[in-house]
Amino acid sequence: MNDKTTKLTAIFALSISVFIYACSPKLSKNRVAKQDYDVAAFYWPAYHYEPKAEFLFPDKKGEWEIIYKSTPKEPGHAQPKVPMWGYLDEANPKDMDKKITAAVAHGVNTFIFDWYWYNDGPFLESCINDGFLKANKNRMNFYLMWANHDATTYWAKDNPRKDSVIWKGSVDRKQFDIVVDRVISKYFKNPSYYKIDGAPVFCIYELHTLIAGLGGAEQTKDALNYFRKKTMAAGFPGLHLQGILWGALPSSLVGVPGEKIETQNKVMEYFGFNSLTNYCWAHLQNPDGDYEKWADLSTNMWGGFSKDFTIPYFPNLTISWDANPRFPYKTGYINNPSPAKFAKYVEKAKAFADAHPNQPKIITVNAWNEWSEGSYLEPDTLHKMGYLEVMKKAFIK
Repeated sequence: MNDKTTKLTAIFALSISVFIYACSPKLSKNRVAKQDYDVAAFYWPAYHYEPKAEFLFPDKKGEWEIIYKSTPKEPGHAQPKVPMWGYLDEANPKDMDKKITAAVAHGVNTFIFDWYWYNDGPFLESCINDGFLKANKNRMNFYLMWANHDATTYWAKDNPRKDSVIWKGSVDRKQFDIVVDRVISKYFKNPSYYKIDGAPVFCIYELHTLIAGLGGAEQTKDALNYFRKKTMAAGFPGLHLQGILWGALPSSLVGVPGEKIETQNKVMEYFGFNSLTNYCWAHLQNPDGDYEKWADLSTNMWGGFSKDFTIPYFPNLTISWDANPRFPYKTGYINNPSPAKFAKYVEKAKAFADAHPNQPKIITVNAWNEWSEGSYLEPDTLHKMGYLEVMKKAFIK
């Protein structure tokens, strides 16, 4: 082989190496890795200092305060939960980088942030704005679930105003329009914002609360149509509205001229929703007792959801449930969850997605970090990285 041939061979090999590097999603830190399934974990952004909530959490560490102060409600009750990574500040880009790095390495390529609007302004946004968006660098996707429920004093275990409403989750049309402008400009236009067929996905937690605040079904339909038009005016082909399927999703509507809206599916069709998922299994089955029994009852409902609705249903996985840190009294909780048991339902979710080839393969998970509800993928001192290893085995080739 002469020098010219050797040089050409070296150049060709280098070119191939560069091409492989550029095309490999695992090697690039500036694009979201491609997977056969999009795995979207709900993210509860309450583990940082929030000035509005200082009267609830005077330690200025957010809801971490009730986690490390939690105690067992009865013998054998596994409290407190102890994070293996310590009590990270999610509004700190360095701490958030640790979460993002672990998520994408273990097959979780999307965060669904619980997003709040209280007292005519955002709440708990620092996690997204100061933590996630500064740390992410387009490594994973995200989208918003408008958690438009009332904020009540159950957050404060020793607060004397038990069960009273601190802030209302409903908004009037003026506030709704402000929300629309904010989410389009601040989030939809971010290159990492999750889209289906080019349309940004926006999830609504409590449809009935939205209807109540806007004044009725017709007013809500008009508001959502306005949201779509504004999204399209911003350069997107449409808006993908996602609903949370649970008891807060109305099964009927009154005052709709010329139409009978008497099922949840008809409600979804009337407002033009595009897909459904669950937030957690605690919305489907009473969270008390054996994990596998609870999981079987919940996941066995998926087939019915798929048949009952004309829009895609995306299956939800739930790690466990124990919301006792939030309450001064004992509430029901799930016994003996484990990564090995959870793996069975991960495979069930994949099989469900495979059986519905005409819709995106999206699986939602409760949750990345719902420590106060005992449902989290983040490692604790009991299971270590066990749940994340299950995800990696299932979703990373």
